[in-house]
Amino acid sequence: MTVDEQQPHTIIVAEAGNAAQPSRLYLKGRKPDAHATFACRNSRLSDRMIDEWIVRVQGKEYGPVDIETLREWKMEGRLLRANEARRTDVQLWTTAAKIPGLFGPTDIAAASVAGRLPRRAPLKSGRSLSEILVDAFRIYRKGFLQFLGLTLLIAVPSICAQLTSFASSASPNLEANLGTVTAAAFSFCMFLLSLAAWPVFIAGIQILTNELACGHSLKMFPLLQNALKFWARVAMLCIFVYGAYFFWTLLPIGIILMVMLAGPSVLLFFLALLILAFQVWIVSRLFINFLFWQQFAILEGSDAADTLRQSKELARSGRDLPWFRRPMWRGVFIASIWFAFVFAINIGSEWHSIQHYFHELTTSQDPQALIQALKAAPKSQAFNLVGFGLGLAQTLLRPLLGIAFVLLYFESKIAAEA
Repeated sequence: MTVDEQQPHTIIVAEAGNAAQPSRLYLKGRKPDAHATFACRNSRLSDRMIDEWIVRVQGKEYGPVDIETLREWKMEGRLLRANEARRTDVQLWTTAAKIPGLFGPTDIAAASVAGRLPRRAPLKSGRSLSEILVDAFRIYRKGFLQFLGLTLLIAVPSICAQLTSFASSASPNLEANLGTVTAAAFSFCMFLLSLAAWPVFIAGIQILTNELACGHSLKMFPLLQNALKFWARVAMLCIFVYGAYFFWTLLPIGIILMVMLAGPSVLLFFLALLILAFQVWIVSRLFINFLFWQQFAILEGSDAADTLRQSKELARSGRDLPWFRRPMWRGVFIASIWFAFVFAINIGSEWHSIQHYFHELTTSQDPQALIQALKAAPKSQAFNLVGFGLGLAQTLLRPLLGIAFVLLYFESKIAAEA
């Protein structure tokens, strides 16, 4: 939900340790940064107890209701902290997160911390891509311990699974005994645990970035509590989004392999190129349409259908802007920088395999013999410490990608609402 457009320069502040009342929502002497105001709309502020509130969800108003009814709506999942709300005697809309006594002290930021004005406006509208990346590094450094904790949720089970698989494959005796079965079951359970923690990791990145961009601090335990509230929604969207990527990547590759197995032919070669071009086109469209799904699902509290629709609309907005300032192309640049970084890290440890594959592709004349040669590629059984360290560094820096997209979302949302 967005802040009321008729009050774009309002923000709740607390001075000298006393929270401001809803009737005093203007900064004195200066106009607050629009981008910081947009980010801070999700922060939690303390206030005095009130009697009745009106809630607005997707343009529809509900109420007036008392605080007990609001608590019931929150427990049922019908009321989110990002939903717009106002007191019955105040016309200015805020968010449900600001309703005192509704979200407990473990919800996003404590009142004593979130009520303070940031020392400086961490965000500003009209930023270049380089400024977005610099702010992403600044936010990552500021909340390094929390981002590290979120990363370890998915990294530790994955590392345990990899080490267990390596220990099992390195053993000279691969007979199915109790030890190998136990190792395989443990590795599989760690893999499932890593997948289960992925929605928490995604939601935590969005919530923590929003709070740090607003100048607030957030402890690890309340961060995990709030991230868990979005687990079901994010998990469902992960299955749909990543499943769509997987399907439209695997299907064309399978068709291309079938074409290659049919035998050498100029017509089949051009058919394979056509299928490959279609794959690139469809994956590019999916990337654009899913560009901001994580932000709308968590920061806006939208359901699955609205999340995908709003993500597509925002990603394709800014058509009146220069192409390099549009959300779509900025998202492409950020993702390209990350993929180039990942490629640079992995190419060293996989260089011998890449050389072998390239040699087979350039020397083999029979497609079936080529596939057999690729399957029979030599695989090193030694533990690659350098590759493991580089992979760990990549995992630890992964939150930077999510932070950059949250900042891009803020920037794009402000431009679209302007």
